[in-house]
Amino acid sequence: MSETVERAPEAGGVAPGGPARGGLSNTVKQAALIFAQQREATVLVVNILLVIYFWRASPDFLTKDNIANITWIVAPIAIIAIGEVFLLVCGELDLSVGFVLGFSGFLMHYLIDFYSVPAVLAVLLCLLMGVAVGFCNGFITVALGVSSFITTLGTGFILLGILLVTSHAYPATIPESANGVGKLLGSTTWAEIIWTILLVALFHVVFTRTRWGLHTIAVGGNILGASEAGISVARIKYANFMLTGFFGALVGLMVTFQTSSIDPSNAGYQTMFYAIAGAVIGGTALAGGSGTVIGAFLGALMLSILQDGFNLIGISANPLPIIFGGAILVAMIANVQLARLRRAGRTR
Repeated sequence: MSETVERAPEAGGVAPGGPARGGLSNTVKQAALIFAQQREATVLVVNILLVIYFWRASPDFLTKDNIANITWIVAPIAIIAIGEVFLLVCGELDLSVGFVLGFSGFLMHYLIDFYSVPAVLAVLLCLLMGVAVGFCNGFITVALGVSSFITTLGTGFILLGILLVTSHAYPATIPESANGVGKLLGSTTWAEIIWTILLVALFHVVFTRTRWGLHTIAVGGNILGASEAGISVARIKYANFMLTGFFGALVGLMVTFQTSSIDPSNAGYQTMFYAIAGAVIGGTALAGGSGTVIGAFLGALMLSILQDGFNLIGISANPLPIIFGGAILVAMIANVQLARLRRAGRTR
C-alpha cells in the first residue's frame, strides 16, 4: 500500500499564488478581447487620445468654459445622429433634417409673433412640424418608391425655399414669451448636454432592448426575411423618418435658444452632415443592418473635440474637412473589414 506524500514546491515549480495570478491575467485578457469586439471601442480610444493631445497642447482645453463649448458643439450633432442611426440601420437616409432644424426656429417666431400662439403650444407645433416632415418623407419613400436620398433632398430644399421666402433672408428675434421654454431647452449652459445624454441613454435602450429597435435591425439586415417574419417594414420606416424629423425640430429650437437668434443662414445642413458622419464613425453601417446609438454619440464627440481643439490651439479650420473625410473613410473601411471577420468567424 503506497502513501501519498505531499511535497513542497520545488525550484522551477508553481509558486504559491501562481494560478491566481494566471487567472487574473486571463480575466484581463478576456476583458480586453470583449472590449476590442465592441463597435464603440475604437472611437472611444480615439476620443481619449484626442483629449490627452489637446490638453497637453493647451491647458485651457479642460477648463469649465471650454468643456461647455464642446457640449454646445456636440449636442445638436449627437441628437440628430440618433435619428440617423435608426434610419441608416433600416437602409434609409434623411438629408432634410438639417432644413427642419433651420425652419423650426422661424416657425416658432411666426406662430408667437404673428398668430399670438402661446409659447408652449408653439414649441409643440414646431415639434409636430418635424414629425409631419418625417411622415411625408416616409410616404414618398415607402409608398411611392422614391429613393430616400432624393426624397429628403427634395423636401429639404422645399423647406429652405419656404424659409427664405417668408423671412426674406433676414434674421428674427426670439419672442420674449418663449424665454421660459428656452431655459428648459438650451439657453442655460448645461441644458443641451443633459438632454443629449438622456436621449442617447433612452434610445440606446430602445435600439437594443425593444421590438422597435430589433425590427429596425431586421429590416436593414434582410428586408425580405423581415417581411416574411411578419414585421411591418413600412411602419418601421415611417416611425424612423418621423423620429428623425422630430429630432431635427427639437435641435432647431435648442440652437435658437442657445444662440439667442433666429438666422436663416443657419439652415443646419452642416449639422446634418456631421450627424451622419458621427453615426458612421461610431460604427453604423451605411448598408444597413447594424449600428449603435452610443457609437454615434462618441463619433459626434470626436468631431466636436477636433473642431474645438484645433480652434483652441490656433490651427486654421480649413483642414478640418480633410480630417473629417479621412475619418469617415477609415471608419467605413474598418466597418467593412470587421463585418467580414464576423461573418468568417460564424462560418467556422
